Amino acid sequence: MKVVVAHNRYREAIPSGENVIVDTEMAQLAAAGVEVLPFQRSSDSIGALPVVQKALLPVSPIYGRAAQRDLAALLAEHRPDVLHLHNPYPLLSPWVVRTAHAHGVPVVQTVHNYRQVCSSGLYFRDGHNCTDCRGRVIGWPAVRHRCYRGSAAQSAILATALAVHRPTWRSVDRYIALTDRIAAHLRDYGIADQQIVVKPNGLPDPGEPDPLGDGFLYAARLSPEKGLGLLLDAWRRHPDGALGELRIAGDGELRPLAERAAAERGDVTYLGVLDSAGMVAARRAAAVVVAVPTWNDVLPTVILEAMAAGRPVLGTAVGGIPYLLGVDQPGPAGGWAVAPDAAALAGALPRARAEAAALAADARARYVGAFHPDVLTARLVEIYRQLADSGPVAG
Repeated sequence: MKVVVAHNRYREAIPSGENVIVDTEMAQLAAAGVEVLPFQRSSDSIGALPVVQKALLPVSPIYGRAAQRDLAALLAEHRPDVLHLHNPYPLLSPWVVRTAHAHGVPVVQTVHNYRQVCSSGLYFRDGHNCTDCRGRVIGWPAVRHRCYRGSAAQSAILATALAVHRPTWRSVDRYIALTDRIAAHLRDYGIADQQIVVKPNGLPDPGEPDPLGDGFLYAARLSPEKGLGLLLDAWRRHPDGALGELRIAGDGELRPLAERAAAERGDVTYLGVLDSAGMVAARRAAAVVVAVPTWNDVLPTVILEAMAAGRPVLGTAVGGIPYLLGVDQPGPAGGWAVAPDAAALAGALPRARAEAAALAADARARYVGAFHPDVLTARLVEIYRQLADSGPVAG
């Protein structure tokens, strides 16, 4: 089986769980015997583009001319069974769906965010959840609030692209919703149930977990929607040292907040930006991983990494987090989900510390049963086979 994996990579300077997931999934598919044909562009390449392509950049979210030309050549040469799309913006554009269908190739898209409707993809702006563009033909609120890259002009282009490509998105043969929350988002957008499959991402098995460490680890992009302010507000409601150590890893606009907390309290340490080996060591040193976004986060990779390592997760009950942790589902739960407010989180911190050892095995079992690559890769290959047998829907 041949599968084209199409993805516009996010800038490497800003850590992207989506980039990691795409790379991991391609490796897992190759290991399962699938011939993977990467079709990728990187936002890092924009500065080095030829003058003509730079001139066309403003319309690339609507129609990426160079990408369509190159994709058409790839499809004609290799005649793949399926095209699997991840992020199309800004250099690929959703037009890759139409190009694939023109060559008789069915399309799967993994939905990593809410960008069918929301220009930022987050349903979050100015420190709060926002669905102002939901149900609109054109997302003018996104333009007014400069939701895409802080630019009214770029937000207008993307809002136009979202409007133009409504028929394109409805022609996708199969959507992979990472959680039940994303499936509901797609249904609300008008996608039929038979076009949606719920299949989360998986991560390679790191092996049997090390014994629990102590304290808490928070590792995320240090931006408002990831909940660092919420966590520190909850943490400060306990005396210094009462909960063990809180280690913070990552970078972003809220870095001064992390540095100030580390300077003010003896039980907070700011680790800075960690490479993969550093992250492994930080998880090993912790008893609990904290994932407390205030936006409807789809599938925080840090949660999967924590459960795979046998570390239970204290999360907020938003987005896909309850689904990932398995709370209120049959079988073992990988941690605790609480309301995204400081009082609830402050109350849960001592409980998580006290119960971590008892939940460590359940966290690992949740990963093995629901997110192990052996389970998820087989499901993905079956999705491909079904589409290859049936062919693309009418575009």
